Amino acid sequence: MILLQQQQKQQQQQQLLLQLLLLLLELLLLLLLLLLLLLLLLLLLLLLLLLLLLLLLLLLLLLLLLLLLLLLLRQLLLLLLQLQLPLQQLLLLLLHHHHHHHESINK
Repeated sequence: MILLQQQQKQQQQQQLLLQLLLLLLELLLLLLLLLLLLLLLLLLLLLLLLLLLLLLLLLLLLLLLLLLLLLLLRQLLLLLLQLQLPLQQLLLLLLHHHHHHHESINK
């Protein structure tokens, strides 16, 4: 009788141990999953950051181009002022040149 009781007790203990192990395993799996999700989140954040950097770079490039354009325009205006040609005359000159160019091509 006592032997039987002991056996039962042992079985119960084994079962409990097994349950405990299973729970630990589940916990471990959940933790791993959590870690994975966190990593994914981090990756997403990094991607967003990269995207932002890219956007900033593009913006910077655009600004630089605009600046360049402005400088060129300024240079052009200064040149025009130095030449002191009226705009009308300049246009006529350009047209004239263009016209000549066409005539030479047609020949």
